[in-house]
Amino acid sequence: MPGTEAVHNRIALLRAEQGVTRRELADALGVHYQTVGYLERGEYSPSLHLALRIAAFFGLPVEAVFSTEPFPRVSDLHRRSG
Repeated sequence: MPGTEAVHNRIALLRAEQGVTRRELADALGVHYQTVGYLERGEYSPSLHLALRIAAFFGLPVEAVFSTEPFPRVSDLHRRSG
């Protein structure tokens, strides 16, 4: 979309890896569970403060969770190394 910048994230992947529900993440962050869904689908870009809190929750640097460029798919990474 012209004039808007997408923020891509790995929240859903990280939640799945760590066995965390949307509601559990939302409760830990102090946001509504639907906000987590909006973030995951790219319908909402988090504030810097919220992005930092999400990254801290997963124990990762913010750039491992959020990016202005799409993250490569795991299947694409596997093909490159194989």
